[in-house]
Amino acid sequence: MNAMNAALDEAKAAALRGEVPVGAVVLGPDGRILARAGNQVEADHDAAGHAEMIALRAAAKLMGSPRLVGCDLVVTLEPCPMCAAAAGLFRIRRVVFGAYDPKGGGVEHGPRIYAAPGAQHRPEVVGGVRESEAAALLKDFFAALR
Repeated sequence: MNAMNAALDEAKAAALRGEVPVGAVVLGPDGRILARAGNQVEADHDAAGHAEMIALRAAAKLMGSPRLVGCDLVVTLEPCPMCAAAAGLFRIRRVVFGAYDPKGGGVEHGPRIYAAPGAQHRPEVVGGVRESEAAALLKDFFAALR
């Protein structure tokens, strides 16, 4: 299964649980899915319960290391500053995301975590992968709340 497909599936499942529809997948160096998650902020009463954080932690546990060297993070929305910084700390090789987030993003928008002079790790970044599909999930979710 394509990694972005899996991330989009996680985002859709999150929306059904009443969570902001964001999904994330961590791929191992061999391209195999190590971990996948959707947002769990509301369910866990955890402001840090972002899909990326959950997937990164699960992958690190599986790999037995706090460093995910050679691994990729695939996420449906541009990571926020917290998640972008975490991906750097986990030493993710590549961050691939779908929709851009001009208000809350931390990679191509906002603080641009990897471009900061003090960034200790700068993963490759690929944005806009299946952007319209990922953005539609978010737009539909928030439209239903209004």
